[in-house]
Amino acid sequence: MTPSTTFAGRTLALFGLGGSGLATALSLQAGGARVVACDDNPERMAAAEAEGVATADLRGADWAEFAALLLAPGVPFTHPEPHWTVKRAASAGVPVIGDIELFCRERATTAPDAPFVAITGTNGKSTTTALIAHVLRETGHDVQMGGNIGTAILSLAPPAPGRVHVIEMSSFQIDLTPTLKPSVGVLLNITPDHLDRHGDMANYAGIKERLIASSDHAVIGVDDDYTRAIAARHAGPLTRVHVGETAPGPGILARHGVLIDGCTEPPSPVADLTGIPSLRGSHNWQNAGIAYAVARALGVAPDAFAQALRSFPGLPHRMEEVGRRGSVLFINDSKATNADSTEKALAAFPRVHWILGGKPKEGGIASLAPYFPRIAHAYLIGAASDAFAATLEGHAPVSRCGTLEAAVAQAAEDAAHEPEAVVLLSPACASYDQFRSFEDRGDQFRAMVRALPGLVPTGG
Repeated sequence: MTPSTTFAGRTLALFGLGGSGLATALSLQAGGARVVACDDNPERMAAAEAEGVATADLRGADWAEFAALLLAPGVPFTHPEPHWTVKRAASAGVPVIGDIELFCRERATTAPDAPFVAITGTNGKSTTTALIAHVLRETGHDVQMGGNIGTAILSLAPPAPGRVHVIEMSSFQIDLTPTLKPSVGVLLNITPDHLDRHGDMANYAGIKERLIASSDHAVIGVDDDYTRAIAARHAGPLTRVHVGETAPGPGILARHGVLIDGCTEPPSPVADLTGIPSLRGSHNWQNAGIAYAVARALGVAPDAFAQALRSFPGLPHRMEEVGRRGSVLFINDSKATNADSTEKALAAFPRVHWILGGKPKEGGIASLAPYFPRIAHAYLIGAASDAFAATLEGHAPVSRCGTLEAAVAQAAEDAAHEPEAVVLLSPACASYDQFRSFEDRGDQFRAMVRALPGLVPTGG
């Protein structure tokens, strides 16, 4: 745990007692603050009380006594309208902050030179965060990893000289961190997302840019219009990362799966990613290029970086290699809950037996039309089946399987008759029509695949 000492002796309101909210309350109390916590869920209130956290209905509180409101990142801050606690805080002149802001204040007070890497972007944040942490650990660093990727930042060990915090940050978290100032700030990409929470793309992109603008050293993937514009505006130290044939100036280039350091003269190859299953696809080449730029900024030698890459296991449900049966490869990409994410998976293979469907997102899969020629067969599950069948009509053979179990069985049978076939679960949909979460969907897919006769597991 990181005790939050910068509010010692003061009283704070806290709303949202999920994992990060409870960790925040305990961190503040450990640092000498008094916390009055609230949540709409009575079970979370009871769990907090069992941990010794004082709870109350903040509607009846005297807001003049609060030094700040700690807001969970999932609670609306500005759009579609501010949460009632945010309105009460504004009326009382109480600042609204989040748990990463507490970490930043603690770092500035106790260990201002402690390395702090903050990663944001629309897609690829978790894989890139895990990859950076893996490389740094493999090259001898003391690493703490968390934030939006899973472990609440205040549950990690505190900032200290030589200890690197590698933290994934959502736009919600950036919004609640006014003193954010990472040693290395990373921006992967920007595509439309969470517009219900930010109003429009200009606001969304502006929040992402704040992380970069406050960084001592910025690392930006420059493969979309928004990030290219942000890189062009950036005045401080900057490393650009690009996937393509030629680099748009000095920076890191991923060309056909080979990372090239263009910050040296002459440019030098660093690592060949094509033989690393956990980094399959051009989107993962960008992730690896970003990781190299960060590692380079922190003093990791190119050969040590290349060696560390080879043992990266990847993350569950993100282009996860589950196993092989004969020449058929099974891939779990359950985290692909929209068409933009699924595009990365389809682009990674020349021909696929594609399992997709679930609770559809706006726009469906029409944007994936350029990849329809790669589909050997589509196996539809869940609520999106009729809509997706209509989109795919005339472009690929389609089976309405209904359930994931039926889709796995039919895809495995069909793929067995093709050389070097790929069975890909990349649903392009939310999971909630049939599963508790995308993790539950991916776990069930993995279990079904590994139950197939003759399956040889190849993943973690």
